[in-house]
Amino acid sequence: MNISVSIVEDDGEVRASLAHLINRSPGYRCVSAHASAEEALRELPRVKPDVVLMDINLTGLNGVECVRRLKPVLPATQIIMLTVYQNTENIFNALASGATGYLLKQTPPDELLAAIREVHEGGSPMSSHIARKIVQSFQQPAPAAQEAENLSPREAQVLELLAKGFLYKEIADTMKVSYATVHTHIRHIYEKLHVRSRTEAVAKHLSKTRIPARIGVPPQGVMGR
Repeated sequence: MNISVSIVEDDGEVRASLAHLINRSPGYRCVSAHASAEEALRELPRVKPDVVLMDINLTGLNGVECVRRLKPVLPATQIIMLTVYQNTENIFNALASGATGYLLKQTPPDELLAAIREVHEGGSPMSSHIARKIVQSFQQPAPAAQEAENLSPREAQVLELLAKGFLYKEIADTMKVSYATVHTHIRHIYEKLHVRSRTEAVAKHLSKTRIPARIGVPPQGVMGR
């Protein structure tokens, strides 16, 4: 089944480029594209996409506020913020509003598609630059280190693979366990680290180990502007 994707982006060229990328990629389908947050708020509750790619710096109502208003009416829809900014306040505002991923617009096409699939499967993709920003915001790394000591060897391995950007299926293949077993390990990791999402778990791990996320940000990408 195709992953349905909606785009909220006020730059027409970028919006068209994203729609073209998604529609020409097997397993994905662009079901709508919107030039403003206001339009998205009117139309997306009817469309009900699996994933939304949301520009943070929209003209008029910004992307963070759009996410905040969308999540109560579309709780199952996963939202990835796309931005040219690395401002820590913007990052946390977006995540607190209900975004599940945060990528820079220069992310290459294949890695953007992987991020869409990852967030659809329960992950929280972040560009490595963004992950580093989150790491830098942690003021007390010691508790994270102590909590990590409570993880079993298998849970620690799962967390390390999560931090490297592996999808759940890739973790299962790497560890030669079932998809369900990976989910069980992740649930235990969340409980032991006292977190509620992959983003928080990875951030705690990165604050201790400094392992970079796999989704990188090279100088240019199809969304750069």
